[in-house]
Amino acid sequence: MTGTRSALADRLAQGTVLGAEGYVFELERRGYVKAGAYVPEAVLDFPDAVTELHREFLRAGADVMVALTYYAHRGKLRQVGRESDLEAMNRQAVRLAREVAAEGGALVAGNVCNTWAYDPQDAATAGVVRAMYAEQLGWAADEGINFVIAETNDYLGEALIGLEVSQELGLPAMVTLATTRPAKTFDGYDYVEACKILAGHGAAVVGLNCDRGPATMLPLIARIRDQVDCAVAAQPVPYRTDEASPTMESLRAEGVDRVFPLALEPFSCTRFEMADFAVAARDLGVNYVGICCGAGPHHVRAMAEALGRTVPASKYSPSMDLHPILGPAASSQDPSVLDAWNVGLQHESRLDCDYLPNVKPSQDWFRLPR
Repeated sequence: MTGTRSALADRLAQGTVLGAEGYVFELERRGYVKAGAYVPEAVLDFPDAVTELHREFLRAGADVMVALTYYAHRGKLRQVGRESDLEAMNRQAVRLAREVAAEGGALVAGNVCNTWAYDPQDAATAGVVRAMYAEQLGWAADEGINFVIAETNDYLGEALIGLEVSQELGLPAMVTLATTRPAKTFDGYDYVEACKILAGHGAAVVGLNCDRGPATMLPLIARIRDQVDCAVAAQPVPYRTDEASPTMESLRAEGVDRVFPLALEPFSCTRFEMADFAVAARDLGVNYVGICCGAGPHHVRAMAEALGRTVPASKYSPSMDLHPILGPAASSQDPSVLDAWNVGLQHESRLDCDYLPNVKPSQDWFRLPR
């Protein structure tokens, strides 16, 4: 198959597609996005910062460059006083993604997300959402994208609008749901049933993104994979959610008023945990394996390598054999130096690998010498 509209299908046919997102979180950490609004103003104000993050994800192995138009819809830009920049921001975001994608043969995805304007009890809001998606995706299609990612959908109804607008533009769509609530979308659909409905309406890929970490997303993804015939996507946040706190929003820590979104670091997944997630998801039959808010290029590279790939950034992958304490040279160190490094170790030292049960850790080099 050839042509822009079949590019996603072609890439999926070649094997697991590796995605990398979480742009607004990472750019906020770097000082280019304001937390709270999370509007990607950097697209216009600091385009080099956006280009650099695209390039870091590309070098780490991402197969898709996602145009940074998350929260770049009319409602959000109005909130921050930049509604007049709407078209320029959306067009520029696609151009930046295309520029970097061309450096490594990556696909380019347009992006729309939850709008906070949709209300299933108010029919007029569907028209508001449709208008916002139509202008965003119209500009993206005009600039040249391979497919649409309509993501972080709390409502099935809003997700269907994103899918319909994509189809009207002749673009394949990957439509993924947010899973803030335990079992159902905000408009009352079981997550698995919602994905079946999206697949039935012609989504090229369905699945989940954001909110849940690997441990609490995988069980849901396994059920979705069993029930739909189309490709499935899983893009969790790299945080250690669990049964008691299944989403990053529900994480709590002593002495912190609210962990989400600015105090999540103590719950961060290591690169090894994300690598193990990538393998586990692939083995479930997930076709599009990625990562969402909180992602860093080191996570993406570890995921790519766990999937058996050597990527440009692999040139600088860790080599602990070169370390003066963690490599063979440790044998020549004074025992007191080694003792200092090993203080508190009562047994074979490894990272805690209980986070993803029944998944064998993919790396061994972080063992400390005995």
